Amino acid sequence: MTVERTLVLVKPDGVQRGLVGEVIGRLERRGLQLVGLKLMQIDEGLAGRHYAEHRQKAFFPGLVDFITSSPVVAMVWEGPGAVSMVRAMMGPTNPASAPPGTIRGDLAVDLGMNVIHGSDSPERAAEEVALFFDPSELVDWERTHSRWVVEIG
Repeated sequence: MTVERTLVLVKPDGVQRGLVGEVIGRLERRGLQLVGLKLMQIDEGLAGRHYAEHRQKAFFPGLVDFITSSPVVAMVWEGPGAVSMVRAMMGPTNPASAPPGTIRGDLAVDLGMNVIHGSDSPERAAEEVALFFDPSELVDWERTHSRWVVEIG
């Protein structure tokens, strides 16, 4: 499986509810490697670029208002199949249909307040990582326990 990088945002509701550590812990315990992390306030320009595909939809203004309402924690995670792995861990966008054990299934109840964002494809992940992080903000490093997470050979 190909090693990928993916963007993960703990959205304003997750930051306000003190769920950042829970989200990070779940991703770390799964075996993904953190390569970028920052607390940031998203402005309207960045929100518009991030949600550009939804610009013509009725819910777009609400998306921008929400994501700019409070800080987010932006992260880049790396690992084999990281994009699909994070998507599975997040659960469906609507927490009402997210199974227990997923981040949204365990921590969210409302479609608009669903705690987390994760890139939906490797191509989109590359775009989103570049949108939120300068290459100098990403760290290539070797975990000493990686050989106990992924079989090599």
